[in-house]
Amino acid sequence: MEKSKVLIIGAIGRLGYHLAQFSLQFGHPTYILIRDSSLNDPNKAQKLNFLSTAGAIPLKGSLEDENSLTEAVKQVDVVICSIPSKQALDQKLLLKVIKESGCIKKFIPSEFGVDPDKIQIYNLAHRFYAGKTEIRRLIEAEDIPYTYICCNLFMGYLLPSLAQPGLKAPPRDKVTIFGDGNAKAVFVKDVDVAACTINAIDDPRTLNKTLYLRPQGNVYSINELVAMWEDKIGRELEKIHVPEEELLLKIKESSYPDNLEMIFIYSAFVKGDHTYFDIDECGVDGTKLYPHLKFTTVSEHLDTLV
Repeated sequence: MEKSKVLIIGAIGRLGYHLAQFSLQFGHPTYILIRDSSLNDPNKAQKLNFLSTAGAIPLKGSLEDENSLTEAVKQVDVVICSIPSKQALDQKLLLKVIKESGCIKKFIPSEFGVDPDKIQIYNLAHRFYAGKTEIRRLIEAEDIPYTYICCNLFMGYLLPSLAQPGLKAPPRDKVTIFGDGNAKAVFVKDVDVAACTINAIDDPRTLNKTLYLRPQGNVYSINELVAMWEDKIGRELEKIHVPEEELLLKIKESSYPDNLEMIFIYSAFVKGDHTYFDIDECGVDGTKLYPHLKFTTVSEHLDTLV
């Protein structure tokens, strides 16, 4: 089967760079939308040079420039957007162009996090998730073929601190347990998310579906994470228990976005927003669709922090 031609927007960002690499590795003709201003950043220029050398085709343009978007979209079959979540609404013009082009067989919007339609804390994080839900409804209203990728949390966020607000490394003396500590969160390495996403491009099983990632070695509660960490460092930590009501009070007493870290902890480790529902009832499980993919486990990641 002929490989789809792919346009990646945000290809020199952290996730986008991995997406572009895997797209090329898997044999997809790969186009990357590049802003002129990106060339002024040495790190971004280096990534662009690497991708271009590997075979990616750079196209100058931006999400604010309809002409450049139209020229880019008409050359491909699939569009992947990996801009930051806070810029989700910047995809509106892109949706217009995709709809008018009529040539895109799949759009993968910038999600790559918790399913915004499944979170139980929408009132606390409305401004963070509202853009994603609005883009979803526009995609569906315009009958644009899609796949939503929900990987929950990247391993570089919250996991390195064992979900301890303000810390950048795992604690070695005492640790805070939020709620009863039993709700399970999901952490996936960004490079593994990229590999799974590219596998889904030409897979009809993912068309107009939400693809969830819950690798077996990547789903843990705070209690389980702490026990694993204690075993790795050979020391028992002092446990400080913070009830749900106390965490909620701290969130409400803090201003947005300064309280986002606590909101994400509450969502994942108290409400269980990553795992409270059955995937088979609302989407497809990427770890079952692509059993050949190896996911970096939570234990392997914590080994690098000992």
